[in-house]
Order: sequence, then structure tokens, then C-alpha cells
Amino acid sequence: MARRKMRIALGVTGCIGAYKAAEILRGLQQRGASVRVAMTRHACEFVQPLTFQALSGEAVITDMFAAREQSDIQHITIAQEIDLLLVAPATANILAKFANGIADDFLTTLYISTPAPMLVAPAMNVEMWNHPATQANVATLRNRGVSFVDPEAGYLACGMEGSGRLAEVDRIVESALNIVIARREEPKRDLAGEHVLVTAGPTIEDIDPVRFISNRSSGKMGYAIAAAAAKRGARVTLISGPVKIAPPADVEVIPVRSTAEMFNAVLDRFEKATIIIKAAAVADYRPMNQATEKIKKNDGRLTIELEKTEDILSELGLRKGNRILIGFAAETNDTIANARKKLKEKHADLIVANDVTAEGAGFDTDTNIITFIKHDAEPESLPILTKTGAADRILDEAISLKTSNQLI
Repeated sequence: MARRKMRIALGVTGCIGAYKAAEILRGLQQRGASVRVAMTRHACEFVQPLTFQALSGEAVITDMFAAREQSDIQHITIAQEIDLLLVAPATANILAKFANGIADDFLTTLYISTPAPMLVAPAMNVEMWNHPATQANVATLRNRGVSFVDPEAGYLACGMEGSGRLAEVDRIVESALNIVIARREEPKRDLAGEHVLVTAGPTIEDIDPVRFISNRSSGKMGYAIAAAAAKRGARVTLISGPVKIAPPADVEVIPVRSTAEMFNAVLDRFEKATIIIKAAAVADYRPMNQATEKIKKNDGRLTIELEKTEDILSELGLRKGNRILIGFAAETNDTIANARKKLKEKHADLIVANDVTAEGAGFDTDTNIITFIKHDAEPESLPILTKTGAADRILDEAISLKTSNQLI
């Protein structure tokens, strides 16, 4: 029996980026999806519903209580049928409604009625995007499992520059399809019997009781790997620095703060692991002397002497035995050369390299662009993927290394 077409509900809200929703619709259709469009009242001020009706071949929903020939409850019917609810563009107003459970039109009611996953592509003024209320709403939705294609930086319709521009159409379409495909596929159980040890997030090195050294890692990549490994049947231990992400299901989470704490936690648990994936962005240096009281500002300069932290990947490389050891290289220049050097010096089996300055691959994004660096092989660069998609590809590589006996 032929598998039914992917069914996606596309929510369009009221901002200048609404015209790009027509391109998103066409992109989804070209990849084999059936798309049903729901527009908010303000979205109709920017683009006429007839445009989406002509493109989709389906009536566009603009009114919660419009008269219909069928007797079914439309939002419930659609909510049960779809594989994904995609909202693009999503305004600050709709994010606030979603986050707080306000259901006062068709789109917001559809959101709280559907068991399908949701993907949101925000678009708004830079100050609106950066406002604490908007960021709090985004954090709430992320913690509920809503996926985001974050807005891009650039020239905005309001004349300002900064983050807030709707992400490129191809990124949104690819992210939507990755979610649907992953949900429709039968879950793999190819990691059954494996114990996967994952590190994630940043580490924090205290300067005094109120200040510290850290980095911009969100932990999303490591958490995606841990979640994917658990779904594929592995026993998973996740050693995590401080992040704002809900822990994955069926995963043992060990919270740590400093590099030394992560080092000790990893060494305490690595013996039982068969696959180790070091996705954490650990601090390379820490203050030699941590002040016990807050350092006061004065007229002179402040000099803080730093020392190297523990090199967790290097230590694991010396102790790995027949375990799979995968490291990450987040670079800003000479990505391939630096990753090759790290692969050799750390005695790893694979380095996952990415240029964090590339669009869609930086810290705190929901996508990544990665390159696999292996011994005696040419670099393998992957297209932009959601972090869930990238996690599965990394796990595929780990299994390949193990079955082909290509460990160093």
C-alpha cells in the first residue's frame, strides 16, 4: 500500500514576511507535501487568501466560525490529520498566545488541539524579537518541544538592522520536512545493547561569586544526540553543563557546572560506555585563583591570570580502548585543518566540525551544518540539517565505525 502524502498545516500571521509563506507552500508541495493554510485576520491584510487557495488547491481557513457544508468540527479534524503544524511567519503576538494557551482564533485553537509536532519561524522587528517577554515565550515553547527556525540578521522592513528577518525559505522547508520524515519513519533500534555517553552544553569557570567565564553553547546539539540515541535503543548517560533545555526522555542526566566537574563525571562513567560523544563546549581556561568575595571596580586595570582546564577529549583518547570516541570542533576559521589536527592529537575516531560563523550553524540555533573528519578519508560535508537530523547522522557514523572496525 502506498504511503499517504505528508500533511502539513501552514499558519500565516500578520507581518510583511507573509508574502514568503507562498514560497514556503510551493517548496513543501514540490517535496511531496499536501498543505492546508490557516491565516490570521491580520495576515489577510498583507496577502489575500485567494493566493494561498490557488496555490494549495484547498480552501483557506480565515474564520473560526465560518459557515461550512460539513458538520465536523474543522479544527479538530485538521488537528488529527496533520503531520506538522508550521507557522511561518510567526509574530510576537502569536508566540505570546501559543505560550500562554490563548485560543481565540482558528490557528491558536489548532495549536492546542493537535498532537502533531510544531515548527515556528518567527519574523518581527529586532527589538520585539529581543524583548524579554518574547524570549520568555520562546523559551516556554521550546521547553514544550516546539521547534524553531530562528530569524536571521539583516535589513528589516522597519528600516532597522538586526535579528528578526524571516529565515530563508529553503531552511524552513528543509526543517519542516526533516521533522515530518523523522516522525513518519519506523524508529530504528540499531543502538540496542550500546551505552552511549554524551556531554553537552557549556561549562562555567567562576571568577568570583557573581562573575564567570563561559561560552555561547546552548546544549541543543548534545541533547539532540542523547534523545536520538535513546530512541534508537541505547542506554544513554548525558553529562550536561548549565542549559535551559528540558532533559530528554529515557536518558540519565548528570548536571555539572565546571570543566573539572565534567571531567570527573565523565571519567567516573566512561568505563561502561561503548560510544562516547563529546558535544560539550568546555571552557579551555579558568582563573588560577577564584575570589571568595565580589571583586570591586577601581580606577586601575584588572588582570585575571588563567590556567588551562582539564582536556577531557584528550584524556579519553588515551583511555578509549575499543570504544568509539567522537569529538566536536566548533571553529571560526580553517575549520577542516583545525579539525584534522584535533582528530590526530586527541586520538579520536571522528571529529564533527562546524563553522559557527556560518548561517544556520552557530550557537543556539535549531539547525547545524557539519562536516565529518575521519582518518584516511576525505572530509564529508553535509547540507544544513535540523539538530535532530544531524544527531541521527552522527549516530549513523558511530555505528558505521563500529561495524567496519575502523577505530584507531
